[in-house]
Amino acid sequence: MSVSVLVPAKNEAANIRACLESLRWADEIFVVDSQSTDGTPALAEAAGAKVVQFSYQPGGAKKKNWSLANVPFRNDWVLIVDADERVPPELATEIRDVIARPDSADGYYLNRRLIFLGRWIRHCGWYPSWNLRLFRHRLGRYESFAVEAPNTGDNEVHEHVVLQGRAGYLRHDLLHHDYKSLFHYLERHNRYSDWDAAVFGRLRHEPLFRRDSLGGALARKRLLKRLWVRLPFRPLLFFLYLYILRAGFLDGAAGWHFCLLASIHQYHINLKMKEAAGLTSPPR
Repeated sequence: MSVSVLVPAKNEAANIRACLESLRWADEIFVVDSQSTDGTPALAEAAGAKVVQFSYQPGGAKKKNWSLANVPFRNDWVLIVDADERVPPELATEIRDVIARPDSADGYYLNRRLIFLGRWIRHCGWYPSWNLRLFRHRLGRYESFAVEAPNTGDNEVHEHVVLQGRAGYLRHDLLHHDYKSLFHYLERHNRYSDWDAAVFGRLRHEPLFRRDSLGGALARKRLLKRLWVRLPFRPLLFFLYLYILRAGFLDGAAGWHFCLLASIHQYHINLKMKEAAGLTSPPR
């Protein structure tokens, strides 16, 4: 299939083989690695992927945008898959069909199905979860907030692809199933909260309404974020939103734990914003 796949990775030995096994149908696979120390590059090469090493320079492009600009893809179409994601056969077939159509769009949103504590999180506001992952690589780049935050790593966090063209939607789901432990889940979200605290701190000082606030889906999403960062009691509100309004209780124990951890993530963001603003008391 005339698709190049980009898999950004760092220390993903627990996930990389299953991920690459689900991508055997692709014409070429690039794993862009960040100096992994757990054998990820060797595992990727053994599975037939091409491995490119990436070193982030503060102020420069992060890993996905750097890869889109510098990796020598031989195909027009690129699919971006994280190491803890899998492409089921029915999704691979659909990808083949849409890119072969003469009237295909320039990019396609994929719906991610999150598996958490062994259960599909069908509620909690996490499904559907649309991400623009398949596109003509010259036409798409991740939006950048130009924010530097400590401990956040070298990949774009919670950002979206801005596509210079027309987008469509695929019917079959991309599976998000992390084989690593809860330790790694919590460690990753500790880094994410550093990034979110830096972004939220900047959004809080931006005007709530801007000229382009209603100009498109992405602009409206940014408006909601600027509103969200101004609300009090965000951790509690977020838990009630996910668990009650978005029916997280229907996902059983996994839903409870997922919603609780998501609200704790918001609490961590609040504390780190206060720390950055100098509002927390120094240790004695």
